[in-house]
Amino acid sequence: MLITIHFGMIGGQQIIIILVVILLLFGGRKIPELMRGLGSGIKEFKKASKEDEAPEKDQEKSS
Repeated sequence: MLITIHFGMIGGQQIIIILVVILLLFGGRKIPELMRGLGSGIKEFKKASKEDEAPEKDQEKSS
C-alpha cells in the first residue's frame, strides 16, 4: 500500500477553514484594516524594489 502526501495542495475546504479562523481571531471590523495595511506594505515593497533596480541599470549604461 502506497501512501502519498501532497504538500502545498490546498483545497476549497482548507481555504474556507482558514478564512473562518481568521474571521474568528480578528473579527469583521479589523479585517479591512489588516488588508489595507497589507496592501500598503506590498506597494512599499514594489516601490523599493523598483528603486533598487534603477541604480543598477544606470551603472550598466555608464560602463
